[in-house]
Amino acid sequence: MPATPPRVTAAYLQPLLETAAARGIDAAALAAGAGLADIASDPLPAADYIALLDAGSRLANDPHFGLHVGERVRPGTYSVYGLVLLACRDIGQALDQTQRYERLAHDLGRSRLEPRGALARYTWTSHYPHASRHLAESVFAGIRTFGSWLAGRPLAPHALAFAHARPPDADPAEYARVLGTMPDFGASAHTADFDAALLALPLPAADITMYPLLQQHAERLLREREQTASGIVAQVHAAIVDALAREPVRLAGIAAALDLSPRTLQRKLADAGATFQQALDAARYALAMDYLRRDGLSLVDIAFLLGFQEQSAFTHAFREWSGMNPGAWRERVAGKK
Repeated sequence: MPATPPRVTAAYLQPLLETAAARGIDAAALAAGAGLADIASDPLPAADYIALLDAGSRLANDPHFGLHVGERVRPGTYSVYGLVLLACRDIGQALDQTQRYERLAHDLGRSRLEPRGALARYTWTSHYPHASRHLAESVFAGIRTFGSWLAGRPLAPHALAFAHARPPDADPAEYARVLGTMPDFGASAHTADFDAALLALPLPAADITMYPLLQQHAERLLREREQTASGIVAQVHAAIVDALAREPVRLAGIAAALDLSPRTLQRKLADAGATFQQALDAARYALAMDYLRRDGLSLVDIAFLLGFQEQSAFTHAFREWSGMNPGAWRERVAGKK
């Protein structure tokens, strides 16, 4: 069996379920549409969350499903770190805390903030670069929704860019309504540029007296998480996904990406009850399920993208992971669309 994949908390999943429900799609129908037997686990595998985003868009016939999921975020969506944000004195501190505690809510990607003179740049790097546009768009819509709520007024970026191609069904008015501007597409990264002066904008509803206690609690949870299997396995998973897009995956290369020696990486995985091969299998399995949902990719294409030299090797591995051939799995999911 593959090692436990990166996850999403039940709280972070809730806006997605609410968006689907508002369009007449209950949780059971959404799960079936994503080819999942159950979505009741907390946490939920991150790959399952991504599949649910795509199923929600398809079943609701909503090309902007990701944007609409982001519109439904609230403090509780971000679990403990959402409470930390409520106690921050200004936007800059809130973004700093997002960079540190985002992983308490999900393992979908990571945030980075860079000052650039009169502007500041927020970058979100997805751990699932081959996911559909709904993932990144939901993240940015959520940030704007929650950020505007924290600030007590609408916040709009100076410029916004997504790495994915412009969707053929893109509605400029809907992007502008939800995100505050029409984004550019096909960029090198998912980014939002905004006036650096906003970093000093006070948060009117902040209870800064609670900040030390909440930060202490978040730090404890972070330490606990990093000491469990999900900590090192999530890091290895993300590094493998990133490497698969460029080169054959080897233990030494992943160790170097994590600034570890191969022996140290093996020991950390062993302490977490996992092996490098299990982590590689988990990453490949998660990506395989994503790729198999895309009609434009053949099994040969998918085998190549996952680093297999032959389609037969991919077929054998997928059968070991899922109990069925990839072609049969694809047909089963297609039948539920």
